[in-house]
Amino acid sequence: METIDDDSSVESQTWIQWFCDREGHEFFCEIDEEYIRDQFNLYGLKPKFTRYQEAIRMILREDPPEEEEFNQEEFLEVYQQAVDLYGLIHARFILTLRGASLMREKYTLGEFGICPRILCERQYVLPIAKIEELNVSRVKVYCPRCQDCYWPRGSSCDLDGTYFGVSFPQSFIQFFPDMFKDFPACKEFSTKLYGFSVFGKKKDLNMNISIIKRRDY
Repeated sequence: METIDDDSSVESQTWIQWFCDREGHEFFCEIDEEYIRDQFNLYGLKPKFTRYQEAIRMILREDPPEEEEFNQEEFLEVYQQAVDLYGLIHARFILTLRGASLMREKYTLGEFGICPRILCERQYVLPIAKIEELNVSRVKVYCPRCQDCYWPRGSSCDLDGTYFGVSFPQSFIQFFPDMFKDFPACKEFSTKLYGFSVFGKKKDLNMNISIIKRRDY
């Protein structure tokens, strides 16, 4: 269960600031309150939540929750809906220029992590969802260099993928094409046997090994 750190500075935070500062929430950016208050941006979300209005009010609180509130069952129910609602709004917000700009700051600092593929040479990655449905799949990260998806490292891996959506990396690249136009060609890894490259499917691999053996003689 989440608790509040014993830090007096947290009292000056809004709920949104507090929420984005929580451990494991590093992938989130702070949504502008004006965006949340505009009902046009929230179209279609209300039917997904049984306590929608209470969740909205919680998100727009001007102060973070108190530690003792996490001991109340009713508060926890609204809090979980507020988390999911914030996540779905977040997925829409980061498709706007303003939201993408905030995510760009995180990207350039490497806050989403790096590609685990060695040949991508520590390329920064972007969060992505595999499916647009809550509670189905956790967030993944997309490498714009090798154009593949991976499990993120750290506590952010527990976030729901729908908080970022399936289209964010592509939208982000369209907003900031200059950041991705000078990528070197993506290197392909090839194994070697006795100094000769081994490639292809399993049957081709056996053929390559036979050729290498004949050359050794």
